[in-house]
Amino acid sequence: MYTLGISCYYHDSSAALLKDGKVIAAVEEERFSRTKFDDSFPKQAIDWCLKESGISSKNLDSVAFYDKPILKFERLLDNYIAVAPKGLYSFLSVIPKWIHKRVWVKDEILKHLKGFNGTTIFPEHHVSHAAHTFFTSPFNESAILTVDGVGEWTTTAFGSAHDTTIELTNDIRWPHSVGLFYSAFTYFLGFKVNEGEYKLMGLSAYGKPKYYDLIMKNLVDVKDDGSVHLNMKYFSFTYDKVMTNQNFSDLFGITPRKEDSNAEQIHYDIAASAQLVLEEILLRMVKHVHKKTGMKNLCLGGGVALNGVVNYRILKEGPFENLHIPPSPGDAGSAVGCAQYLYYCHKKNKRKMEHNAEMIQNNVYVGPSHSNDEIKSFLDMNKIHHKYLETDSLLETTAQLIAEGNVVGWYQGKMEWGPRALGNRSILADPRNAEMKYTLNEKIKHRESFRPFAPCILEEHLSEYFDIDIPSPYMLFVAPVKKPEKIPAVTHVDGTSRLQTVSKDTNPLYYDLIKEFYKITDVPVLINTSMNVRGEPIVNTLEQAYNMIIKTDMDYLVMGNYTIKKP
Repeated sequence: MYTLGISCYYHDSSAALLKDGKVIAAVEEERFSRTKFDDSFPKQAIDWCLKESGISSKNLDSVAFYDKPILKFERLLDNYIAVAPKGLYSFLSVIPKWIHKRVWVKDEILKHLKGFNGTTIFPEHHVSHAAHTFFTSPFNESAILTVDGVGEWTTTAFGSAHDTTIELTNDIRWPHSVGLFYSAFTYFLGFKVNEGEYKLMGLSAYGKPKYYDLIMKNLVDVKDDGSVHLNMKYFSFTYDKVMTNQNFSDLFGITPRKEDSNAEQIHYDIAASAQLVLEEILLRMVKHVHKKTGMKNLCLGGGVALNGVVNYRILKEGPFENLHIPPSPGDAGSAVGCAQYLYYCHKKNKRKMEHNAEMIQNNVYVGPSHSNDEIKSFLDMNKIHHKYLETDSLLETTAQLIAEGNVVGWYQGKMEWGPRALGNRSILADPRNAEMKYTLNEKIKHRESFRPFAPCILEEHLSEYFDIDIPSPYMLFVAPVKKPEKIPAVTHVDGTSRLQTVSKDTNPLYYDLIKEFYKITDVPVLINTSMNVRGEPIVNTLEQAYNMIIKTDMDYLVMGNYTIKKP
């Protein structure tokens, strides 16, 4: 049975294909369109999923869309009526898009999937989030908490899941949203909403939470159970394209920062304050969910679950014994989630539990790939000088190059699913060199200097280097570094790192490379950052990967078994 999941029209459009409940292909539309965070209907992603699996639209049993467009449209109309006459400009900009296309998403699906005669369903937004986090977990039963900007009306939901049943029993509704609260500060501090929230998290490490009390007193009322009520006097997202208004600016005594202007101490302190408020809200929520469900496991989903600092505090301070977060907890991941909901909850198919390593492989490394033959053909056709190395020699040579201070692009196997490069479309470097983070930011990534880099570590050495006692295969926890003197390039200003653990079972080639570096340096860690430059999605094609070595100061590119030195 083939099940297709689709997410689009907000941000991070994507498509995912399941065969008998197993993810066999999943990819974001941006990887093809080259428009970062692309929100358009994912035509290319859908076509690739079908082609990759060797089927056509006629072979699909069913299709799921990640939310209910009619309910979302209803919320938009109700909101504009409520705030009128404010919001006219926003209304005239937004509503035509919905009337002409977004409300009729079923027609768009059927138009693209010619010959499809199966079932189409539309789970609610937070149900898709819930399904994705639960059905990628190793748990048979679990409490569930989903937190994001907004779905249809819901901004936060919690409940429980057992076998193939998901029940969300409680929610917080528009406009009172933890995700939009954080996005408001993202906008105010000069970053793009739905894109730059992780930058805000990184910026917060440079400041002190001086404005915590000011925020809690004026902007948000937080109850003991974590429920929130935003003071809409300060927010403009219900009637404008920007998130905050003059009252918000007056409260902090500054205007919104321009995107390319220098950040000052007040920006760092505001970021630190907003981050701390977010953490306190989520901790209260988690404690309440535990009290209400009485379960030992928690599955966390929604875009807010990308905040690794919050996740670490939930892991360390929360009441649950076990915590699971999927590789793509935001809207892109909901393409998988809605398909999983359709297969397990709607169709009532029995769930097949997988071993942890198998589950990681099946939920991450499911994107486009290129064989050695395809790589060689590309290199020969473009007269690119290259060297072929057998795998053992390739690993030894690459590890040595990194140990000598070279920056290496690592393009291997199937592209990762989700927002993080997890060892197949990565740029790798030596974490022992403190200057390497500046080299990578300025000469390779072309991005803000305050942005940290992630370490990838052999799983068996995790507790030696980081204060965390569970694997972090999806790079979703920010943990304190125990040996910052050994890995200064991946130690953030506050002594933490957003880490990835790598095991032999989940990604053998990547694991063996880190192990070779460990043999040379006695450090089982590499810098891992995504293979892209600022403003661009992670590379997809061979040409895009090769352009990285042309456009940046990257020293080497390793594609399959072929090494290319910067010309």
